[in-house]
Amino acid sequence: MFVDEAVIFVKGGDGGNGCVSFRREKYIPHGGPDGGDGGKGGDVILHVSNKKETLLDLVSRIKHIAKSGAHGKGSTKRGKDGKNLTIEIPKGTVVKDKESGRILKDMSTPGETIVIVRGGRGGRGNKHFATSTNQIPRQAEKGKPGEERWLVLELKLLADVGLVGMPNAGKSTLLSRLSAARPKIADYPFTTLHPQLGIVMLENYQRFVVADIPGLIEGAHKGVGLGDEFLRHIERTKLLVHLVDISPLANIKAADAYQIVRNELKQYNPQLAEKPEIVVATKIDLLDPDAYTSTIETLEKEISNSVLPVSMVTNKNRDLLIHTIARTLEELQSQKSLPLCG
Repeated sequence: MFVDEAVIFVKGGDGGNGCVSFRREKYIPHGGPDGGDGGKGGDVILHVSNKKETLLDLVSRIKHIAKSGAHGKGSTKRGKDGKNLTIEIPKGTVVKDKESGRILKDMSTPGETIVIVRGGRGGRGNKHFATSTNQIPRQAEKGKPGEERWLVLELKLLADVGLVGMPNAGKSTLLSRLSAARPKIADYPFTTLHPQLGIVMLENYQRFVVADIPGLIEGAHKGVGLGDEFLRHIERTKLLVHLVDISPLANIKAADAYQIVRNELKQYNPQLAEKPEIVVATKIDLLDPDAYTSTIETLEKEISNSVLPVSMVTNKNRDLLIHTIARTLEELQSQKSLPLCG
């Protein structure tokens, strides 16, 4: 199961209490204080692991509390520190404070770690309170409680290219033709229920990563259909490939479908609508050959954008699309010095 959001409670371990103790040794009738300090509580650490792909494990376990430090003992024995608690998360996880909504860390590098809450300091034993006027102190400090907070974890897939479009526009089929990914494909809407990733290999040993996002319909930003909850996964992408069904079987005009998706992108995040875009006309094999050219030209005029016609059945213009994507990514990389995800 793909889970891309989790709310968890994290708490550092409490510090151990200091000890009240006095020396009791033979031939030393007036032994001084020798209470040891309490141990420090364990920290809670977030660690980016390549073995994790979703946040499923964190949904089933909400509370994550590190071990507390042990109490101090006599003979100035310090309590043992509490063991740290490490939580493994997938790369691309954004860590937010639930109360304030503030982003604490965007963790996108494998092996990256962050101490998200610290354990409490151990209390001091009574040996620290001995003075010239108080040689037999009978007080010690209690350990400090560990830090605690509620976190919201949001997984944003790392991909170079995001496929967007209306349901049944052909996104899953295109992903299967471009890469080795095998998403579910059927002739009914919403066959893609969660984002899919595919890696496209190029001739010069380069590659780019493509994310197939579940289809959008009008009102998605209000929760209609599958809503817009998956759009967070294309916030990191450098390029959008917008698929539009121009076949006679489409239940909506191609230009209208294009504008609906564009509007939903703007409603979710205006910056998404500013991303570079390649418009792809799909299912062209179903067009009447005599109307092929005029249909493409009409769509380009109506949306004020160039259109690349592609057929996933005959693979017409498939290689041209791959090279167009690769060339655009190279141009963007040279402009912003951004490495490809692959």
